[in-house]
Amino acid sequence: MKKGASAYVLLCGPGGDLALKDAPAPATAPQEPKGMSPQLLMQRIMEQGATVEVCAIYLPNKGVGADALLDGVGSAKPPAMAARLLAEDTRIMSF
Repeated sequence: MKKGASAYVLLCGPGGDLALKDAPAPATAPQEPKGMSPQLLMQRIMEQGATVEVCAIYLPNKGVGADALLDGVGSAKPPAMAARLLAEDTRIMSF
């Protein structure tokens, strides 16, 4: 992003827990080497302009609504997500 690229983060499965206001300890516990939690790192990336969404099936399977998500995190719409993933200029990093 510092080099001008845009970023879109799609959180699926347990990764969606990073987006919860009431996130579990693994999402909020500080991690080495910077002492920053995964959730805080995600929020910093959002502050720099990244779009963060949970996959469309995350909320229904978690049994919560969109109000459980941090401000600024959305729920992905499958057609828009597919278009973004399949765009010719998209680079996908999965981990």
